[in-house]
Amino acid sequence: MTATRTETAPVTISRWTRTSRFGTPAAVVLFAGLFALPFLTALSNVRSVTDLLVLIILASMWNLMAGYGGMESVGQQAYIGLGAYGLVVLADQLGINIFLAVPLAGAIAGVIAFLISFLAFRLIGGYFAIGTWVIAEVVKLIITQFPSLGLGSGMSLYAMSPFDRDLRIAVSYWIALGVTVLALVTCVFLVRSGFGLGLTAVRDDPTAAATSGVDVNRAKRLVFVISGIGTGMAGAIIAISTLRVQPDSLFSVQWSVLMIFMVVIGGVGSIEGPVIGAIIFWGLREVLADYGSLYLILLGAVAIVFALFFRGGVWGLIQRRRRFSIFPVGYSASFRTSE
Repeated sequence: MTATRTETAPVTISRWTRTSRFGTPAAVVLFAGLFALPFLTALSNVRSVTDLLVLIILASMWNLMAGYGGMESVGQQAYIGLGAYGLVVLADQLGINIFLAVPLAGAIAGVIAFLISFLAFRLIGGYFAIGTWVIAEVVKLIITQFPSLGLGSGMSLYAMSPFDRDLRIAVSYWIALGVTVLALVTCVFLVRSGFGLGLTAVRDDPTAAATSGVDVNRAKRLVFVISGIGTGMAGAIIAISTLRVQPDSLFSVQWSVLMIFMVVIGGVGSIEGPVIGAIIFWGLREVLADYGSLYLILLGAVAIVFALFFRGGVWGLIQRRRRFSIFPVGYSASFRTSE
């Protein structure tokens, strides 16, 4: 009687997949190539792409907070306004260089987000969503009480006046590109880290995460602050692009609605989903903006269809057919058979 020996195929666990080994370098090359865009196309196109980059930042920051942290805020417009007003104060009134003023404006928004978190985190679920909206309105009312901030009429940004029109558009684009890269890299490293695993556990079940040793409030607060910083820098870029800040437009709840729309369409809880959602929304806006109410009706219909039938968004549809990733944020197992 002959004994047979079975050998177990070795398993290799890696963060890198076949697609991410190609996708990550391709993304790096793409963003490096985008640096030269102002030299290659009309300035109107550069302004349009700047708007797209701002949308990517906003969608990524909202997804980081809601898709990974489980905090579905409807008040992120507070940090857009704070970042925009912070930039005007830093650049115009304090004379700080515009390139340094953008991250500082984001830091101001982050500090205020940290303080707001102690109030907002007393609320959960729908109460948290509505509560953040109310807080954003309170922030708007406070801002409009200061004569130095233009009261309710807003104020203009003069720090960009030394730049001619062409250079100003290019500078705002380069700043937006840099912040976009920073936002995506931050999301990737947070999700890859052990903190990211704990954050996902908090999103799925805060009680179970706490019993497993995760500091729930610390994890949620850190993500809330990071999201506030990124959203604040996006607001600063909006101020640079428009050269004016107005409370009614910057603190409008429409910004949060757009963030939710982009993340739902693209795919919540992924790095790639918000980018796809931002591109889809930007494309629809560019094509259908002249159609007035029809444009808004179409956006609403698209959002309803995806919310009801495609919960994972466009990225979820892609993942159904084949495991595909651009950034190495998960784990993959490969089996090697022995001869």
